[in-house]
Amino acid sequence: MNLADPIVRHFRQILMWPLQLLGDEVGGADSPWAFLETPGEGNPWRELADEFTVDPDQFQERHYREFVTFLPHVQRFLYGHGRPIAGATGHNESPIRVFRRHDIAACRMQTQNGEMVDFRAQHVDLYCFFDIDIVILVVEIAADELPLSQIQDVLYRFGRSSPAGWDSTGSASSCLPYCAWIGHEGQVLAVSDMNERAEFLRFTGAHRAQKVAWHWQFLLQPMVLHHSVDVGAVRYRQIEYHRIPKLSYLALDDPFVLSDEAFIGLTMGTRSDGLPLPYSPATLQECREEMFYDRFWNPALGDLRASMRVTCNGHAMVMVGSAKDPYFSDSESGTLGQFRHQYFLLGLIAHFHKAALLSLSDHLVNAVSLLDLDDPGSERRFRDTIRSTREVFLRFNHRYWFHEVSNQSMAKDLFEMWSRHLGNDRLFQELREEVLDMGHYLDSDDARKQGDAVLRLTVVTILGLIGTIATGFLGMNLIDEADNPLPTKLLYFAMVMIPTVLLTLLTVRYSRMIADLIDTLADDSHVGLHSRVRALKQVFRSRRKDLRTPRREY
Repeated sequence: MNLADPIVRHFRQILMWPLQLLGDEVGGADSPWAFLETPGEGNPWRELADEFTVDPDQFQERHYREFVTFLPHVQRFLYGHGRPIAGATGHNESPIRVFRRHDIAACRMQTQNGEMVDFRAQHVDLYCFFDIDIVILVVEIAADELPLSQIQDVLYRFGRSSPAGWDSTGSASSCLPYCAWIGHEGQVLAVSDMNERAEFLRFTGAHRAQKVAWHWQFLLQPMVLHHSVDVGAVRYRQIEYHRIPKLSYLALDDPFVLSDEAFIGLTMGTRSDGLPLPYSPATLQECREEMFYDRFWNPALGDLRASMRVTCNGHAMVMVGSAKDPYFSDSESGTLGQFRHQYFLLGLIAHFHKAALLSLSDHLVNAVSLLDLDDPGSERRFRDTIRSTREVFLRFNHRYWFHEVSNQSMAKDLFEMWSRHLGNDRLFQELREEVLDMGHYLDSDDARKQGDAVLRLTVVTILGLIGTIATGFLGMNLIDEADNPLPTKLLYFAMVMIPTVLLTLLTVRYSRMIADLIDTLADDSHVGLHSRVRALKQVFRSRRKDLRTPRREY
């Protein structure tokens, strides 16, 4: 065996790509999965029944091990509240709906050495979350008996939604030369178009957004890219970086032959050129301290039980162990089964948290950007958007947000590492402050408007005494017009009503100035008559100046 390039006996990789949904079908009690429930020729997705809805006799041990890993509140989030008690009402299902497409058999990749390799497509799933306009595309691939250099090349080049650039030959840099989805009969379903440099440049120049490579667009149909010319009721756009988050599992004969730099290269997804990493010693030491999880890693012991190392930097989690260890290779009750189920769900929750927080923050930014204080309709839409976002954030906080997911040591530690590297706590606090600021703005604006209304009503009531006295004058029998003709009575009524209406309108128009004048007259600081008159003149001049100047309220 070549120690410089050991063989990976078994390789698994799970991509988790969070996307934000847009469109008329998004929002509402049944979305965002309602558009996927209707089968049809253009909809390859079918809902995946979870293990808790089938015959209890078919419930397997790996399902049980997965379930008991999590704390009860996380169990209810992932699996629902269980069967309802007789006569009880309420929602007992999980807020997660999973859809799967069954037409993808493999992913064909061409590595840098020109070799074509088919990776088995174990699953292609779409995770939808109730009340949140986020979906997560999950793709799991597998392969056996491949050199580590080839696996590292896949870790570096696969899982990019769009290229970062192109080299001098026009090929997409840092991307696979060829990538295609293969059907069960060997047919090519979709091929990556990342080498189409002009199309990617034109798209970004026209829409100020990154174009998604065609083989990823194909997987997401019938959803369409936000700025695409294709017709679709539901559109999506990227909400994070174009490198798709991933989990990787590598089983080698002897993991101890890998150096710390090799582990850092696997986690960071660096090139497989065999050259030393271009990082400073301080950076390498920081990576060891922040990314390595060595609970079951002890090269000095040289025992298979101490041959598993896990690394995590938020974007990628890599699990490396010995293929000779039966427990590490066991896909049912061993580490491989845990990787595909428990640890996958840990990453799913962490990335869902980040995507949901970014999506809610994006809603607030869009609401502020579209606010036009000169347009009453814009202000009304702004208020509606902020209030609905506050409601969604409140439900997210109580339904989806939690810091602890498990009491099992490894699961607990890995989730904390994931969340810390993704910065979820910081994002949550920032969003919470933004929502509170928006709420304070709306509350203060409502209070200001209510104060203005009370002020005007108070001034109108005070000066309305004049109208009350004037109208009451007619009923005091000082002027006996009871026996006069109706036109004469109407004339007297008009003579009183018209000045009263004008006086009321003028009172409303100058209510602020009149209120200031009343406050000045009632202020005991102006003792002398001359002082009061001077204060009244100052109020009168300042208010007349304010009335002549257009005022814009914020």
